[in-house]
Amino acid sequence: MRRIEFHNRENEIKEIRSILHAEPSLITFIYGPINSGKTTLVSHLIEELPEAYAPFYINLRTKFLSSYDEFIESLFEMEMETDGTKQKRKETLAELVSSVTKVAGIPINKEFLDYVFKDNKPKNAFSYIIKLFEEVKSAGKQPVLVLDELQKIGDVKVNGFLIYELFNFFIDLTKEKHLAHVFVMTSDSLFIEQIYSEAMLNDRCRYLLVDDFDEETTTAFLDEYGFSDDEVAVAWKYCGGKPICLVELVSAQDNRKGKAEEMLKIRKGQIEEIVYSLEARDKGMFDPVMGVLSEFIGKEKVGYKYISDEIEFLVGKNIIFADSVNKELRAQSKLNLLAIREVMESV
Repeated sequence: MRRIEFHNRENEIKEIRSILHAEPSLITFIYGPINSGKTTLVSHLIEELPEAYAPFYINLRTKFLSSYDEFIESLFEMEMETDGTKQKRKETLAELVSSVTKVAGIPINKEFLDYVFKDNKPKNAFSYIIKLFEEVKSAGKQPVLVLDELQKIGDVKVNGFLIYELFNFFIDLTKEKHLAHVFVMTSDSLFIEQIYSEAMLNDRCRYLLVDDFDEETTTAFLDEYGFSDDEVAVAWKYCGGKPICLVELVSAQDNRKGKAEEMLKIRKGQIEEIVYSLEARDKGMFDPVMGVLSEFIGKEKVGYKYISDEIEFLVGKNIIFADSVNKELRAQSKLNLLAIREVMESV
């Protein structure tokens, strides 16, 4: 199997490094269309961080989160220290800090974990994390907290929505205590819309868009894998700069045009299934949905003022990406855009 190397994200890396070099003061949202390379970018950056930083990366993508306990468990990693053939427990915060790596969650032992779950209150977990981060700072390192796919906690409640408590905690870590950099990553544009309109976060967060590659970057990426000029043109026509789509074409060495056409055919069929099954179930929603899609016949971007039910439906089905910061709708990928146009042309 051919391994696809990390490719140029110089602008995004430069911006994140600039944030890391300053005192923590704002929550940073890293957002963008699905499969645009957000997790790959941040994972690469974490690996490249100097020893002066202590990153805590937590990916909620594969976690089943239906309760407070499950969310809290997803944050922590139970720590044991191997001393020869014997297991030595790490009993103090300082000992736990010594085990921090670039890939683990937040280290904790059983005694601290019992305290965290005492009374089923978020403040216990947050209090522990603050104390641990203060110990990290005392050890001469800068804590960096990264939560990937955070939108998964949207429906978890603890005396109200956990998300509200969590963002108050993030504000405390950044703007109030200047203790840790906090990065929140998501490809869910409805989640970003919800956060963007939340008054409590005004002047307390920034937004960093990690988008698909532009044409120049796409060409440079494909050149590394021996694409001819004709193959580059095919890739840009069908895939645009969507990394995961380009990787599919890299793997299809014998007939890349045929592979691109096959991917378009599949995506067109998927979108047809989504919208025409909607017609059978809910004609009142079907017409507005088709109205939104029709705007993409001659446009790549469409402005919007608020997330209507039909926009929410299309975003939820990963057909449309809503950029809340710029108030624009666009297809989740070039492949989606072409499929939308083919569907609408057949109406």
